[in-house]
Amino acid sequence: MKLKQINRTAIQSWSPAQHHPIYLATGTSAQQLDASFSTNASLELFELDLAEPSLDMKSCGSFSSTHRYHKLVWGPYEIDAEGHPSGVLIAGGENGDVILYDPAKIISGESDVIIAESDKHTGPVRALDVNPFQTNLVASGGNESEIYIWDMNNFNSPMTPGPKTQPLEDIGCVSWNRQVQHILASANPSGRASVWDLRKNDLIIKVSDHSNRMHCSGLAWNPEVATQLVLASEDDRMPVIQMWDLRFATSPLKILESHTRGVLSIAWSSADPELLLSCGKDSRILCWNPNTAEVLYELPTSSQWCFDIQWCPRNPEVLSAASFDGHIDIYSIMGGSSQAQSQRQADQISNSFGNMDPFGTGQTLPPLQLPQTTAPPPATVNPLKKPPKWIRRPVGASFAFGGKLVSLENTNLNPQQPTSHVVHISQVVTETAFLKRSDQLQATLSAGSFVDFCQEKINAAENEFEKTIWSFLKANFESDVRSKYLELLGYNKEELALKVNLCLPLISQVECKIFTLFVFLQDVDGLITQALLTGDFEGAVELCLHDNRMADSIILAIAGGAELLEKTQKKYFMKTHSKITKLISAVVMKDWQDILKTCDLQNWKEALAAVMTYAQPEEFSPLCDLLGDRLEAAEDAQLQSQACLCYICAGNVEKLVSCWTKAQDGCCPLSLQDLVEKVVVLRRAVEQTQRSGPTAVGILLAEKMSHYANLLASQGSLSTAINYLPDNTNQVCNTATAWFTSLYFFCSLRVKHEALEHALCHICVYLHDSVNQYPSGAGGVPIYQPLQYFSSAAPPPPAEPSSPPHPPGFLSQYTQPIPSQLVYPGQPHANQCLPSHPSHSPFYPTSSSSFSAPPSSGVSFQHGGPGSPVSYMPLLPLSGISGTQLGHGPIREQVCMALICADVLLTNCGSNFHFCLFQPLQSIPAEKITKKPIPDEHLVLKTTFEGLIQKCLAVATDPQTKRKLDDAFKRLEALYDKLREQTLSPAIVGGLHNIARTIESRSYTEGLNIHTHIVSNSNFSETSAFMPVLKVVLTQANKLGV
Repeated sequence: MKLKQINRTAIQSWSPAQHHPIYLATGTSAQQLDASFSTNASLELFELDLAEPSLDMKSCGSFSSTHRYHKLVWGPYEIDAEGHPSGVLIAGGENGDVILYDPAKIISGESDVIIAESDKHTGPVRALDVNPFQTNLVASGGNESEIYIWDMNNFNSPMTPGPKTQPLEDIGCVSWNRQVQHILASANPSGRASVWDLRKNDLIIKVSDHSNRMHCSGLAWNPEVATQLVLASEDDRMPVIQMWDLRFATSPLKILESHTRGVLSIAWSSADPELLLSCGKDSRILCWNPNTAEVLYELPTSSQWCFDIQWCPRNPEVLSAASFDGHIDIYSIMGGSSQAQSQRQADQISNSFGNMDPFGTGQTLPPLQLPQTTAPPPATVNPLKKPPKWIRRPVGASFAFGGKLVSLENTNLNPQQPTSHVVHISQVVTETAFLKRSDQLQATLSAGSFVDFCQEKINAAENEFEKTIWSFLKANFESDVRSKYLELLGYNKEELALKVNLCLPLISQVECKIFTLFVFLQDVDGLITQALLTGDFEGAVELCLHDNRMADSIILAIAGGAELLEKTQKKYFMKTHSKITKLISAVVMKDWQDILKTCDLQNWKEALAAVMTYAQPEEFSPLCDLLGDRLEAAEDAQLQSQACLCYICAGNVEKLVSCWTKAQDGCCPLSLQDLVEKVVVLRRAVEQTQRSGPTAVGILLAEKMSHYANLLASQGSLSTAINYLPDNTNQVCNTATAWFTSLYFFCSLRVKHEALEHALCHICVYLHDSVNQYPSGAGGVPIYQPLQYFSSAAPPPPAEPSSPPHPPGFLSQYTQPIPSQLVYPGQPHANQCLPSHPSHSPFYPTSSSSFSAPPSSGVSFQHGGPGSPVSYMPLLPLSGISGTQLGHGPIREQVCMALICADVLLTNCGSNFHFCLFQPLQSIPAEKITKKPIPDEHLVLKTTFEGLIQKCLAVATDPQTKRKLDDAFKRLEALYDKLREQTLSPAIVGGLHNIARTIESRSYTEGLNIHTHIVSNSNFSETSAFMPVLKVVLTQANKLGV
């Protein structure tokens, strides 16, 4: 595509790559006249400003010269020094002159722009080139085989590369080798090329075509391969470009043949050696791949010949072509649109005539309009057939799952050898301390040395609270857990007994006095005596209490029975008020809940110690939770943190996670490692003390464990990470995500593991439950239900349920029996799913040994050993599941994801079982679900979005577009549900209202920008159900122009 244009009949040269901005130097061409037949000559500099839409280039400096030029080159000599900040411009004149100009002075408008000049050549100087390694060296070629090497540091004494070649001829081209600094090549119009070695000061090789029809017009070295060069032929009888390799100089290595007339100029890109430009008398500018002799690109040019073509050194995609029609055109090799160029030409023509009618009527002319053809020409120019080297990344890197770093290198150290594209995959570990502690935890889980692990944590604790936490955790593995808890709270039974003995005074023996039983008096004693003699224990107790004889009342109540004793104890505690009355009351009455609800939280240790001493095993954990809840709700931060100790005593992992998260408020990997260590140790302690299986995993713990597993996976510890994924299908929200992550781990590990079946099994159960939560469509569309696995091994004999040792890690149920939830009421036995003639159906295993695992037999999955028959049951194809059967929204996406994951696993892991995911059952009547109304302030969202979809449906004609819009109409119900439940964050709701306003103003592009902002700044799980649908609606609305 044409970028710029200069109206000059001139030769050209680009500024060096080191120079900025980019300039193009033009000099009046020798032996050419423009339309005005002017004999004036000048040297001009033009700036390339691609930001300017005009085709014209800005002239930055001009110098009137007495010379006309055959060749211009712009070298970077002393470009970084103060002497020549823009380098040096070297010109070859028609009278044998070699002139050095200072471009900086031309730009500044100074008159003394000539640095040096020499007329040592006897004829016109048609060839010039600057050494790319020593920029002070310039080679020039003239008549009679004259070649001079000029040193700009000592310009008056040029040297020659060797003796003149015979017979004497004009030198049409000179070029320095791009890899070896002392090698120079020259070419004659007769078709012979000579290669000079300046160290030997002699000619080392000649290259010539045996047809003798080669009229050399151009010479260029390969930028990367030192021994390769190309020669261009100007002869119309042989319009070719020959590629030579000096190692095999007997004949051309390749011949490029696409020009129909002679080639006038060539240029080899220094940025990409696979791009070679050529222009010829056939008015074509071609871009070649010299290695394959293929034309990659043809520039759209005028009907005039181009006699000089050059690449821009600084911008590799830009080139310039000087033509005989008096123009220098600037092109981009990357293609583009020509429509703007045509419009600019039309505007230029219109401006040339002005706004008035040329016929003198005084009327203003309308703007010029381009004619509209019935079949408009293509507005774009096809780009290169191959991407150029400069847009190819020399290096690249991307992080992958599991902490893998994928990197690539496109550097080719040896250009003469084929490029080898190597992708490196390396493991990146950034959290070494985190991984080290994780490994220590795994080693502890494997060895079961929890006491030693806790003791190490106690010794390494940085504060007293951390030390106390680990001491309480360690106590769970002691023989007498409660006694150990009491000691940690500061109550040692042996020490307390010693203190009591020291405090009691010595009691001397007192002689017993004879008590006369029958004393009949009319005072209180007499009444008590009468009550006792008549067996009225209750009355006697009442008299004792009335007379404040507490000890007597308690003793008599014991004799009166348990009911009387309980009444007496209550009355006693109502009348007695001391500091320890409540404690005594709780010990006697066993009412610990009242104590824990009303006690002063500063005395929480005493309350916890009393519970440890007197609480029954079945009420111990709830009481500890009760005290922990009160501590956690306290305003004192120190008391809040002490709640963790109560939860440890209760064995409540979920509340420990919640309390620890609030107390620590840390999100770094080591903080999460601290939490996981405590959780894992406490879970194992609970399993041991309660002699039960793994405790249920709550939502918060599942989230933390998933985060922990992701951290381990990001550090490359996949085998460890899989053990910490939650394994409880009763969890909500994150269950499917956790299991899909589990499946992805197995795909990455490429291992066959019992947990593979376990993960697939849980997904089936979860998806079945999730699908059944949604009513089937009208007409009784069948609901699909997961079946069991089919193993290719023979069924094992019935065995008693056992509890094998759990593998170290969090997924301890991998070796547990299959949960009974896998079998649903009405579900047929797996063997019933097999056809009566298996050989007639390719979708079922033909082995007669296929069986279904017993639903609750306590036997884990059995796998076939070496040599066992293996047969595979393909999964139900995705096309077999329609949207009406599975509904819309996240459930359908999860079903599809489960199918894809399962298919990948069965293919990559080679697991030895069969999997039948869905089976139609009888129709289940739809259950009516009552939904909350959408809040009034958000009703405008539903009205706007549904109205936009209706408008699009009214305009759309494509059936596929209508299906998309119908699907969007249904799937937006997920958004309305979130609005009903008010679970969206204020930022998302505000963004949705902004989108609604853009829809009302029909600014769909702005709406899409707001959509992108919402998605990039919100939680994916919060918006994934409806934001992609909303984007589809906005895109279609913008496309349809409603």
